Order: sequence, then C-alpha cells, then structure tokens
Amino acid sequence: MNERRVIEVDDFQHRVMMEALADRRNDFIAENKPTEDVNEVLLKVIDAPTKKNKKRDREAR
Repeated sequence: MNERRVIEVDDFQHRVMMEALADRRNDFIAENKPTEDVNEVLLKVIDAPTKKNKKRDREAR
C-alpha cells in the first residue's frame, strides 16, 4: 500500500483540491468524526512542491 501517485495540476486545480479537502474536514468535525486522514492529505496538498520549468533561455548562454 506504499504505492505513490504523482499528478500535475495547475494553480486553479490545486486551490480546488485544498478547498474540497477543507470542506470535507469541516464536515467531519461537524459530525464528530476523526479528521486525521483528511488532515494528512490536506497537508500533503498544501506542502506539495511546484514544478519548475527547465527551459533555458538561449540568450543567457
């Protein structure tokens, strides 16, 4: 179960994911359910690194 999945999302999609997870977390809190799993995923989404474009500027050479 240690299989990792990597997805590429743009800034809008990243914000949608964070908002959806935060809403789900709030629902769990309202229902007095544990939020540890949602918290873990939410933190991973928040802390996800950005991919930097590796295009080099030819004029800089």
